[in-house]
Amino acid sequence: MQERLAGIDAFVRSVEAGSFALAAKRMQQTRSAVGKSIARLERRLGVRLFNRTTRHQSLTEDGLAFYERCVRALAEIEAAEAELESARRAPTGRLRVTAPVVFGRHCVAPILTRLAQKYPGLIVDVSFSDRVVDLVEEGFDLGVRIGVLPDSAVLVARRLGVQRMGICAAPSYLQQHNAPSTLEELSGHEGILYRHGRQPDTWRVLDEDDRIRELRIRGRLRFDDLQAIVDAAIAGAGLAWLPCWLMQPYVRSGQLALVMDSQRVLPTDIHVVWPRSRNMPSRTRAAIDALTAEIPGMVGHDEGPTSFAIPHVCGGGNAPAARAGERD
Repeated sequence: MQERLAGIDAFVRSVEAGSFALAAKRMQQTRSAVGKSIARLERRLGVRLFNRTTRHQSLTEDGLAFYERCVRALAEIEAAEAELESARRAPTGRLRVTAPVVFGRHCVAPILTRLAQKYPGLIVDVSFSDRVVDLVEEGFDLGVRIGVLPDSAVLVARRLGVQRMGICAAPSYLQQHNAPSTLEELSGHEGILYRHGRQPDTWRVLDEDDRIRELRIRGRLRFDDLQAIVDAAIAGAGLAWLPCWLMQPYVRSGQLALVMDSQRVLPTDIHVVWPRSRNMPSRTRAAIDALTAEIPGMVGHDEGPTSFAIPHVCGGGNAPAARAGERD
């Protein structure tokens, strides 16, 4: 087994280095030893992995397919070793985390507080901001992000779950302006908009045929803070597009009325992201595992609206709108 793994390691390193000579230098072996190791691997597999000339070497079609599988297998082995190493060492040192303001306070902070209480050697430093923080440039270990993630060569992401959304308004606003009963009526109302980077002024919903529609909502009030949107909605300033977990207490108290529930309003994904690295510190691993374990239970699950943590507020029936003053 050891010889088989040695041959695979030499093969992968030769592909990545571009030559047997450079791979041998990195492995602190002779070029001959690396060449023989790969030759034994080819004999055992019964295929040629490299096309060789006096000046150049390139992968064969079989070699390319084998390389892709080998890289994945070695990555799994490295990840397993890292997990075992993390399990042996209690998390210590400073952990810097960035998270959106309201979601961070309600969901992320309690989890990280419990993590710090569990590990006395851990120092947790959390920054709340709704801007997209450059983790590498600003020295953060982790970031919690809500919404679509752009492609990145330097960050790794793990999906934590979905944040179910709903549209609501104050009963006073709905009495004055008539509760919308169709998407066309909805788009004609005044909205209180969330201003976050380059996010468009659109609300993504499903129409009567379950097709995705992006409604462009007009709004004179724009905030980069969700709690400010809640406060403005309660004051009767317009419709608000909000996370179900956030609007829950206000709908139940009657300060807000549900206009469209999470069966019709599309959810947003929640991810934890961190800088790509071959060796993840145990403190970072512990935080990722804690967030992965606890966030889904705080915001609801993926199985459907009926399993959402507050089904009677944001996971109810198919009626497109609630009448003014209605509440559960």
